[in-house]
Amino acid sequence: MMKHTYDMGLIGNCAFLGLIGTDTAVRWLCWPRFDSSFVFGALLDEEKGGEYSIRPATEGGFQSRQYYLTNTNVLATEITTAEGSYRVTDFAPRFSQYERYYKPLMFIRKVEPLDGTPRIKVACRPVADYGRQQLSRRRSSNHIAFLGMEEEIRLTTNIPLTYVLDEEAFVLNETKYLVLTYGAPLEAPLESTVEQFLRSTVEYWRKWVKSTSISNFHQEAVIRSALALKVHQYEDTGAIIAASTTSLPEAPGSTRNWDYRYCWMRDTFYTLTAFNNIGHFEELERYFHYIANISSSIQGKYQPLYGISGASQLVEEELPLAGYLGNQPVRIGNDAYTHVQNDVYGQVLVALLPLYVDSRFVNPEQRNPEKLVYEALRLIEATMDQPDAGLWEFRNLAQRHCYTYLFHWAGSHAARKMAQALGNADMEALANRLNEAATERIEQCFSEEREAYTNAIGSPHLDASTIQLIMMCYLDPASERAARHLVALEKELKTPEGLFYRYRHADDFGTPETTFLICSFWFVEALACVGRVQEAIDEFEQLLTYSNHLGLLSEDVDAKTGSQWGNFPQAYSHVGLVNAAYRIAKKLDRPNFV
Repeated sequence: MMKHTYDMGLIGNCAFLGLIGTDTAVRWLCWPRFDSSFVFGALLDEEKGGEYSIRPATEGGFQSRQYYLTNTNVLATEITTAEGSYRVTDFAPRFSQYERYYKPLMFIRKVEPLDGTPRIKVACRPVADYGRQQLSRRRSSNHIAFLGMEEEIRLTTNIPLTYVLDEEAFVLNETKYLVLTYGAPLEAPLESTVEQFLRSTVEYWRKWVKSTSISNFHQEAVIRSALALKVHQYEDTGAIIAASTTSLPEAPGSTRNWDYRYCWMRDTFYTLTAFNNIGHFEELERYFHYIANISSSIQGKYQPLYGISGASQLVEEELPLAGYLGNQPVRIGNDAYTHVQNDVYGQVLVALLPLYVDSRFVNPEQRNPEKLVYEALRLIEATMDQPDAGLWEFRNLAQRHCYTYLFHWAGSHAARKMAQALGNADMEALANRLNEAATERIEQCFSEEREAYTNAIGSPHLDASTIQLIMMCYLDPASERAARHLVALEKELKTPEGLFYRYRHADDFGTPETTFLICSFWFVEALACVGRVQEAIDEFEQLLTYSNHLGLLSEDVDAKTGSQWGNFPQAYSHVGLVNAAYRIAKKLDRPNFV
């Protein structure tokens, strides 16, 4: 079987995201929000997904080279044919203006001839309602309006409109510009505005990268991961989504095709850690406020995930689309929001801890700072012995998971620090009691025979989530128990290629076929923690080979072929890379620039 990779680049400005193929076609772009219908969705259906491409008009093949402008989210795709070559520069404008960030729903494409007399053909056919609605077109003097959505989509260009409307080939003998907008159109000079926006956007990203605090350990990979992670934050609310796509299968034919355009509470701690590790305060604070807003409006329990607006109803629906490479079903929404996943209470407490103990933050709940903490602690207390779906969201299996108890332990530990900061002795006593109860239950997961912690009380199975026992210092990383636990996990879940399965036992959909990339990065972190630093470096460098041509990571990897699967790019795989690189760099204790 050939190696499958996602041959696409990511662009975005924290208001929308897009994926551009190496043939210049926009494979995926949702407007007006991350979780809206696609306006270009050929990724899931070539016929119903519309098209936006700037392809060579010549018969026969062409060569493509795709790359980012250094330290930016500005993407360039160079196409070479027998007739000549040209470059398409794609970006979503983002820069500071009037003391705010300018991040419009505007997708800009600059097309330049490089050599010879290339002939190109431009197609622009957006769709609505996941391909169920075709948009009507209205031609004006210098733009084409696409009508039928809540607001107008407009293409403003200096390419003759006839060529675009008829999708006719023409010779590219000068630089052309295409500005696609949703809602507010571009009402300014085309060429000079695009060039100014391009310069300002490049400058913004390079300044953002300069403000990151990272070591020189695989700096390029960490920078690309940080840039990818940044554009997965929906800045309007602060939410960070798991991935920009839906229904890319975890393995071909597996039916494990999920919508990941939502914010998972279970990943909060790791994501905040990543931003903290690269020294980015602004993103941290926005995400804190998103979590705090959800925390102030919950009704009796937290859900495993929420919409980017904090919406709680994420009803799953199957769409009549062909699916990625024919993989069905295509789903929008995610029924995991109905699951019982009790680690979320501890996740929230660990996530909110800096609001109470870090003086740089202004607490959003100043009037009643104890309320959120007490609420989460009481939910931990109420669910202490309640089986749940666990981190991996088993749909038809409830257990008393070790990972859930680890976050009960970590959450109550964080609450104790908050209580001390607030001078609240009652809260501290409750946190201590819950911490002891969680410890007792974690220890019930220990198997003397296997010298390791199993995935749940009374279960014989091992699970990659228990790597966190070491990383979160429940187990002393220098202890014999930590070393043996890691060896047992390695023996059962690690592939010869250094990849890690979440688990190897059957679930609702059979036995997992592909490895979960963030678990592989957790393993790297754990190796560094227990002092196996050179092994951690070797494993980390092997994991870098599973990125695509731009350094972007998927959710899952097929160990045998090295193929990328699952939703893409996966924010949490990039979180894993950032955190693993940070952990190794700390162990190496190298100066930033040697």
